[in-house]
Amino acid sequence: AVGSDGTGSKMAARSLRGIFAVYKPPAAHWRSVRHTVETSLLHDLNASECSLPHDQIRFLPTTSQGVNGTETNLTVAQLPALANHPRVRGPKFVGLRIGAGHRLDWRSSGVFVLAVGSGNKQLSYLQDCHLTKEYTVHGSFGTATEDFSDTGRLIEKTTYDHITLDRLERIIAVIQGSHQKALITYSGIDLKSQAAYELACRGMLRPLHKSPPIITGIRCSQFFLPNFTLEVQCVHETQQYLRKIIHEIGLELKSSAVCTSVRRTRDGVFTLDDALIRTDWKLQQISSAVQRSQPRVAAALREDSWRHTAHSGTAIPERCPSPHRGRALTGHSPGLQFHS
Repeated sequence: AVGSDGTGSKMAARSLRGIFAVYKPPAAHWRSVRHTVETSLLHDLNASECSLPHDQIRFLPTTSQGVNGTETNLTVAQLPALANHPRVRGPKFVGLRIGAGHRLDWRSSGVFVLAVGSGNKQLSYLQDCHLTKEYTVHGSFGTATEDFSDTGRLIEKTTYDHITLDRLERIIAVIQGSHQKALITYSGIDLKSQAAYELACRGMLRPLHKSPPIITGIRCSQFFLPNFTLEVQCVHETQQYLRKIIHEIGLELKSSAVCTSVRRTRDGVFTLDDALIRTDWKLQQISSAVQRSQPRVAAALREDSWRHTAHSGTAIPERCPSPHRGRALTGHSPGLQFHS
């Protein structure tokens, strides 16, 4: 319920302090998505600001015919005070501080994280955690274009009948192996240390700081020539980089390939189930999404603090079974496998 002093809209605005995710459709700029969300929230907040005008006591002059002629008297009247009427003072909420997480380019779709108010600082901390993201990437063999997408200018056509799933999976294994070595390098931790084992056990072996794009997991989920689908887990990537990976896979298979679509299915702690579709970009749904995300965001920040403790070399609480004596940690640790 909204009180006559507009306390309901103030409470609604306070409930928006946090992080949430929306589903960005393809062929839409991320700035346009953010603007649409902000416009919808402002509309709902101002609509809830329906405080009634207060009455005020006024002394109004009245005239009457008396014994001595026309007389002027003051009559007490109760009239509404219009100074605070929405049509006089304008909307109460004219702008919101909405921050954007990892961007999605114009062609891509999927999970797009936004923050409101004080959630912007939390979003900055969350991005410093360098959490992985997951994508579903569709490709097609037989053609090559300038920008690696199926809508780019055609460069060449090639045959693809010789490509098999086994050959494709061998190329994928090589890609994952090379990127796992890069992950270990940029994690900034001794591979043979107990801290490295603890981090790998918890799936927290990731770059300590900003790094080049790293693929931490990749697998083929569908293969029907000429089309195929890859599930990719990565960090510090761009969507154009993923399109280039499709192009390079085609070259390695003595053919060519273009990317037909890129969809982000997870961004850190946010999945497709958390992403609000266009019809849910409203005050009540977004406020609920902010409240639901708070425990997971707080847990991710605590885990990252634990990860930095491991890097600092201090004692790490026991969370995994101890490795066998003399057993060195290899690149094929649980933390480096693709989460299916």
